[in-house]
Amino acid sequence: MQIPHIAPTHDAALAQRLQHAIDNKTKPVGSLGRLESLAKQLGLIQRTADIEIRDPAILVFAGDHGVVAEGVSAYPQDVTWQMVENFLANGAAINVFARQTGCALHVVDAGVNHDFGVRDGLIDRKVAPGTANFAQGPAMTQAQCAQALERGMALARDVPGNVVGFGEMGIGNTTAAAALMHKLAGVPVADCVGAGTGLTPEGISRKQQVIEAAMAKHGTLCDPLAVLATFGGFEIAMMAGAMLQSAADRKLLLIDGFITTSALLVAAQVQPAILDYCVFAHASHENGHARMLAKLGAEPLLHLDLRLGEGTGAALALPIVQAAVSFLRQMATFESAAVSQQCM
Repeated sequence: MQIPHIAPTHDAALAQRLQHAIDNKTKPVGSLGRLESLAKQLGLIQRTADIEIRDPAILVFAGDHGVVAEGVSAYPQDVTWQMVENFLANGAAINVFARQTGCALHVVDAGVNHDFGVRDGLIDRKVAPGTANFAQGPAMTQAQCAQALERGMALARDVPGNVVGFGEMGIGNTTAAAALMHKLAGVPVADCVGAGTGLTPEGISRKQQVIEAAMAKHGTLCDPLAVLATFGGFEIAMMAGAMLQSAADRKLLLIDGFITTSALLVAAQVQPAILDYCVFAHASHENGHARMLAKLGAEPLLHLDLRLGEGTGAALALPIVQAAVSFLRQMATFESAAVSQQCM
């Protein structure tokens, strides 16, 4: 498997030109706050001061997890395929928000335990009908993990545009994400585990116990792809592959919540420069997400107490990114507006 190389976006000369263009708009210096840093980030990614957004898309990866057999979710596994049906029927929150923002939505079956058949709007990249139970053994084989990563990369190469948002659906995937966070970020399991689909305190304690027992069973793992294969999900692995390829193709990545960020955590340990290409849409209400963001040095755009997944946070953040592009492209300069810069 060939992991694509991701080049850092650092370019001192271009950064200086971008900062000058931003500061020369008719406003006090720095007064547009995060919009200014977003515009600069986009310019460094696109290697131009003439930034643009073309054909934004959100990829939602769905997969099932064998670890649900351990009683770690408040919902049964069937909800995964039922929610995929809801996506295909345009009835979910992500459908609503994607329509609102004019964003293409692509639903990917990475490994759902259900036979959908050939369906309009569903991209079939199923590796297997759900992972194995990582409480008993590795969630996937190394070959399956590599296949999921490769399919994610291939899928990303086929997605047009220069902005890609990432989302997921999979009952049990907060358990997988918490395990990945513990192993890759070095955070205690208790600080990684949250309510997920709505667990009671007793359910959260059960989830923690399952993860801690699995950690003891699998022993020391250091390689991020080995950690991914042992504890991850097909949707998480495929998402990580799509992120790596999207950044290698110099696209902006909109990172959603807890599970999506766990996929990025894997990708960033493989190719650290991927972080230059990421906009962190929001701070999820799921316990552990804020700590995961802190480990990545990430500052989220929004704080809305979301914990739905599906890429909903990415869709909601897109208009803010669009605003950053619009001010740099359309706002008057001091010279063009004949405004004295001294008064600012």
